[in-house]
Amino acid sequence: MSRVALALLALAAAAPAADASAAAPVPHTPRPVHHIPLPALMADTGGGEQLITARAPTPRSTTGTVRWWQRHNGRWRQAGWAPARFGARGLTEGGTRVQGTSTTPTGLYDLPFAFGTAPPPHGTAVPYRRAGADSWWCEDNASASYNRWVAPLPPDCAASESERLADYPTQYARALVIGFNYHRPVHGRGAGIFLHVNGKGATAGCVSVPAWSMARILSWIRPSAHPHIALGTAHGPTALTRY
Repeated sequence: MSRVALALLALAAAAPAADASAAAPVPHTPRPVHHIPLPALMADTGGGEQLITARAPTPRSTTGTVRWWQRHNGRWRQAGWAPARFGARGLTEGGTRVQGTSTTPTGLYDLPFAFGTAPPPHGTAVPYRRAGADSWWCEDNASASYNRWVAPLPPDCAASESERLADYPTQYARALVIGFNYHRPVHGRGAGIFLHVNGKGATAGCVSVPAWSMARILSWIRPSAHPHIALGTAHGPTALTRY
């Protein structure tokens, strides 16, 4: 071996090994993600300090999630959540909904009052009506009392076209009236849309939650906070954030 080759080998042996840690890629440390509360992403929340959101994954879904939110110092914070059920045929745009389609109407609505066959839970501040044997929800399109609580049933409202609330002691043990088609009823669009206790499965168009969560919502809600409920899907034309 030549003297030049020997010199080069000596230099290579004397040189320090490359720092493996310097050559290794630096692991990426993700920045903490600050999730934006759902109400902050919505086009409108009704202007109050309390909001209930009921969101389904798609328009064909019959299940989803109900969350209730409180705004304090301009910031929304979740106060609770529960699994939810929707109409047996999913959800549809509230402005074009048709009665009898077993669909839940999407949109933003107020909550006029609560009712139930059971007494109100402790702390309930929203107006609460006890449902008795003569308590009905008129759903007869030919009646002047369409989409209204009536007691007793008026002559122009057919019983076959309405609901006697006491006939549903499980679902209507406690419920909140959703202001869909309520203040200026359009006949044929739908009547009797509530947030109520779960029955055996999907609803006829209402939103339902477990009994414990219905009690918590009624104890939490305050009329002075101008509460609203928003119904919608995660994406698409009926996305909850559009309302």
